[in-house]
Amino acid sequence: MKKIPSSEITPEALFHSRRQFIKGAAALVGSAALLAACGSEDTSNLPAGVDVQTPYESIINYNNFYEFSTDKEAVAAKSKNFTTTPWTVEVGGLVNKPQTFAIEDLLKQFSQEERVYRLRCVEGWSMVIPWTGFSLAGLLKQVEPTSAAKYVRFETVMRPEEMPGQNSSYYTWPYVEGLRLDEAMHDLTLMATGVYGKPILPQNGAPLRLAVPWKYGFKSIKSIVKIELVADQPSSLWMNAAPDEYGFYANVNPDVPHPRWSQSSERRIGEAGRRRTLPFNGYADEVASLYKDLDLTVNY
Repeated sequence: MKKIPSSEITPEALFHSRRQFIKGAAALVGSAALLAACGSEDTSNLPAGVDVQTPYESIINYNNFYEFSTDKEAVAAKSKNFTTTPWTVEVGGLVNKPQTFAIEDLLKQFSQEERVYRLRCVEGWSMVIPWTGFSLAGLLKQVEPTSAAKYVRFETVMRPEEMPGQNSSYYTWPYVEGLRLDEAMHDLTLMATGVYGKPILPQNGAPLRLAVPWKYGFKSIKSIVKIELVADQPSSLWMNAAPDEYGFYANVNPDVPHPRWSQSSERRIGEAGRRRTLPFNGYADEVASLYKDLDLTVNY
């Protein structure tokens, strides 16, 4: 497995002590970025690659999860009674060994890692999140995709009695997303089970969500119950809702504006000012080769 750069890894101690986190952050990124994390410094002139982790309270209280609410600050309250146990994930389709996993089995069978990833929302805001999880590639290898499998289709649980947003007829529920098989098998593609060393909460996609750090956040589907290997490109919820705004690839690209706003900069939650958005959200060295023959101004 490709080693994640040390700049993207957070020592475990930083998960458990804010004082130690601040001390470590100062050593890692300097006083200007540290003050920005505390909300007292304009970071618009900081280099785009200088990162400070987003505070836990922001990560769990500012969420896009339309199954619960379109109000980001209401999701936590509306999801607090969401049932995450028991939970199973069906993995099948064009595979030799289809399986259904209990979430407990996934936690035991696949080594849990700590990875710090940038998250860039298509709406123009961003976070830096310390995830816990495991490589999607490991899970897919276990079910043995056939040669006919070209894409991976993901599906969120359909439970309108607990997820009031699913009663809206505007969207094609349940939430569906997809990746090309090579994207899904990439080392950076993570199945997230925790945040800041704690179990992931409902508002962040409990008990299992996808984290694809070089793509806009809507690709990182939450509360997954089904993973299917398929031959044809899946059509996602957002592609169905607004095909002129949301494409299949959704790679972070500051040079391709959304039809209603620029993508050249972003507002990092917890910072003043804006910062320049990086191609592939700063992961170009790792993933740009996946798209060397693809026109990303057309395949957005």
